[in-house]
Amino acid sequence: MSKSFIYFICLVSAMGGLLFGYDWVVIGGAKPFYELYFGISESPVMQGIAMSTALVGCLIGAMVAGALADRYGRKPLLIVSAVLFTVSAIATGLFSDFSLFNIARFIGGVGIGVASALSPMYIAEVSPADIRGRMVSLNQMTIVLGILAAQIVNMLLARDTSVVESQMWNVEWGWRWMFWAETLPAALFLFMSFFIPESPVYLRLKSDAAETAEEKAGLRELLQAKYARVLLLGLVIAVFQQWCGTNVIFNYAQEIFVGAGFDVDGMFINIVITGIANVLFTFVALYTIERWGRRSLILLGAGGLGVIYLVLGTCYFLGMTGLMMVALVVAAISVYAMTLGPVTWTLLAEIFPHRVRGVAMATCTFALWVGCCTLTFSFPSMNAALGSSGTFWVYSAICCCAFLYLLKNCPETKGRSLEQLEKELVEK
Repeated sequence: MSKSFIYFICLVSAMGGLLFGYDWVVIGGAKPFYELYFGISESPVMQGIAMSTALVGCLIGAMVAGALADRYGRKPLLIVSAVLFTVSAIATGLFSDFSLFNIARFIGGVGIGVASALSPMYIAEVSPADIRGRMVSLNQMTIVLGILAAQIVNMLLARDTSVVESQMWNVEWGWRWMFWAETLPAALFLFMSFFIPESPVYLRLKSDAAETAEEKAGLRELLQAKYARVLLLGLVIAVFQQWCGTNVIFNYAQEIFVGAGFDVDGMFINIVITGIANVLFTFVALYTIERWGRRSLILLGAGGLGVIYLVLGTCYFLGMTGLMMVALVVAAISVYAMTLGPVTWTLLAEIFPHRVRGVAMATCTFALWVGCCTLTFSFPSMNAALGSSGTFWVYSAICCCAFLYLLKNCPETKGRSLEQLEKELVEK
């Protein structure tokens, strides 16, 4: 395959990341309005259900993606995820019943879970070793572009809440259009997915299996002793990407920026600023991941965030507000965007042997979404019990522990073929 064609098919696959990012974040802007529409603004339980149904779908999508991809191929699963995104985007804004709204969100969550496991794996399998890191990072780039798109769409659609007529429009229609805006890229992803080839790694595995009557690798094989070290590494990397704490800034931006002294208008502006920083520093990662290497970047991310959260927690403890707090939040997003964001997906797509890559990616992606769920659910309780200062100090401690583990156990995968990595990382 020519490099131009490789870029094309990687970009198509990475559109799953774009929809992943948009679908994951759009609900934050829609939240104040659909809660009023459905009458759940005074019900924390119902609010929690609305925010978590997509996450449950993510867990299920990630859990089944690997086995299905090994059985039916990578391409069909990417097409399925595109269908799920399209259906969810239309249905979520269409339904006026709270139960049906949650079913639509669940469907979108399954799409996120499938795409988050399959897109980086497919890209890694079709890319040459010398550009593999950059290509897999392209998936992270589209994720952050999706996040930024959702933040901008939310800001543009949310009309002035101080005007009664505008507030009524937000409650009746604004939140619907926030979800409907996803329909166009979802449909484009679905259309373009039919024009990409099947992964050569999958075709080779299928051919080998046909010749030897070999059974498909499953979770039982992944749990064999020879894979223990690399599986543990993958699980730690996956969960740490969530429990480094950065994603609470996207999920609970309102609480964080209001706690830092900003009103609603200032909150929306600051959210977009963090989204822009997220995109800009993901661009930096596209160039540094092949130059600096995966190991250097993931250590920089763990150590850098540990220091930033220590300072941020201290500033909250001292009652500081204003631009200093915004600068620290933007610094945290920037460090994450050029390190843990893209490097996590790159390493997960590289470190596992061909035979178990599908089930291993699904297992680690499942663990990642478990980390996301526990992070999302624990933040309000931690924030209430420990305050913003104590919460960010906890995240700082987590980052420091991860730094020590990764310093000892994370290998450098830059410039090595997937076959070389398999020989080096799997215990015989």
